[in-house]
Amino acid sequence: MCIITCVPNSSTCKPHRYARRVTPEELSSAISACLKDAVAAGELALSESALPEDVRVERPKNREHGDWATNIALQLAKQAGTNPREFASILAKRLEAIDGVESVDIAGPGFLNITVEAAAAGALAKAIVEAGRSYGTNQALAGHVVNMEFVSANPTGPLHIGHTRWAALGDSIARVLRASGADVTAEYYINDAGSQMNVFANSVLSRLHGRDVPEGGYPGEYIRELGDEVLKAHPAIRELTDEAALPVIRAAAYEAQMKDIKATLAKFGVSFDVFFSEQELHDAGAIESAVARLREQGHVFDDEGAVWLRTTDFGDDKDRVMIRANGEPTYFAADAAYYLSKKDRGFTEKIYLLGADHHGYINRLKAIAACAGDDPEVNIEVLIGQLVSVNGAKLSKRAGNIIELKDLIDWLGTDAVRYSLARFPADSPLTLDPELLKKNSNENPVFYVQYAHARSRGTARNAIDAGVDLSAFDASLLDHATENELLSYLGSYPSIVAKAAELREPHRVARHLEVIAGAYHRWYDACRVSPLGDEPVQDVNRTRLWLNEATSQVLANGLDLLGVSAPERM
Repeated sequence: MCIITCVPNSSTCKPHRYARRVTPEELSSAISACLKDAVAAGELALSESALPEDVRVERPKNREHGDWATNIALQLAKQAGTNPREFASILAKRLEAIDGVESVDIAGPGFLNITVEAAAAGALAKAIVEAGRSYGTNQALAGHVVNMEFVSANPTGPLHIGHTRWAALGDSIARVLRASGADVTAEYYINDAGSQMNVFANSVLSRLHGRDVPEGGYPGEYIRELGDEVLKAHPAIRELTDEAALPVIRAAAYEAQMKDIKATLAKFGVSFDVFFSEQELHDAGAIESAVARLREQGHVFDDEGAVWLRTTDFGDDKDRVMIRANGEPTYFAADAAYYLSKKDRGFTEKIYLLGADHHGYINRLKAIAACAGDDPEVNIEVLIGQLVSVNGAKLSKRAGNIIELKDLIDWLGTDAVRYSLARFPADSPLTLDPELLKKNSNENPVFYVQYAHARSRGTARNAIDAGVDLSAFDASLLDHATENELLSYLGSYPSIVAKAAELREPHRVARHLEVIAGAYHRWYDACRVSPLGDEPVQDVNRTRLWLNEATSQVLANGLDLLGVSAPERM
């Protein structure tokens, strides 16, 4: 129900929470509350269970139609046994009583067009500045405990272009999830068990002795560099037999390669809470334990000397071998043990971010979850990222036939690469244009947004030099059309963050920042913050400085969610 309170010295009562400002979220909540009031008063023949949790409000295409619009009357009128315009009329009377709502018009078959008072819209600017870095955060996912695994490259070589998309997007998804109240652990699964590690060690051994890398081994200058690292740590390594040297080389080269991977990730602004070793699963007996636990659940069977998991019961295209007839565990067995480890560590939700060649993993991972007693529609989510390429990128001389991530960073910069990857959905193939990303023009999206932030900081510095400060704020003075537009986009930012988290789509944040940047540039051209010439500083200048600072804060907050810097000058 609406919370009603009497306004002093007034004979009318209005919803108290809307007396200060009207954001899109508050307006949505107000419409929901008024719907419930109308139902309780018998004005609408609906049950409360028929009312949506959230009422969608959006910007009308024609701004002359108001600030916000909703089609809720068209959605619910039939259930209420009335026509949409009559439904809208009942709702409009209640909405018009809300503090901060200037007018409500009914358009077409029953659309509600809502205009808010300038003061109600303008109050948002001060609220944003006071909220600071917390503006945009929300509790939509509070209580969700999430393990998110991404990148997880083999420790047998440097990170390359194939890892860039999930490095950027995975980190941004983790950030928007946290901003929406989720408890997120970012995890890197180190595939340090299996035959590839022996091939890796043999490759380094061969380079140490000046021999060719064995067939199927790892080429590239980086293998020689790893050999040099091993030699520094173990000067007498060449004096050992190959058999004695291999385990030493394997451990030392692995350590050096992981150090390189972590340094590259740090350079890319990506951090992990946990680096989880597959080899430790094997050493701790987790594979055998997983088989036993899943057998107790009734999903393990033996056939032709091998141990199988009956994943076809849960949508997989075939049952999966866990232990081969020769007693060797499969990668699938390690996947099952790893899933159970996540479950045992208290993660009710597990998100896997996998590459384009891993579509076949979706059903088998979900089947593991089901066999473990989890709900595959709730407790596990598998996202697939499509390939990304860069026009004109050169293969790495160090690493052989790949494009190293560190070379990409040195060439285009972390901000340009991360922003470009963040502004597109993960499931769309992507080719980056380096010439565009190096342009200092509005054609370059990352420059466009960063420049808006830098411009806002320059505007603030100039205003302070002109004697403008934040000592006064009159929201009613923010009545220019460009101010109304800018405030509406700033007000939409929290819902954009929440939706980006819900759908795992940080590109929604990037695209909204571009909209805010455009609105800011239009406002900047139309409304002065600093007085002109010898004009005195007035409250309109001070109030506009609040709006400038609010825009700056939202741009900085949004860029941070994408792992991109917000420069003070450009």
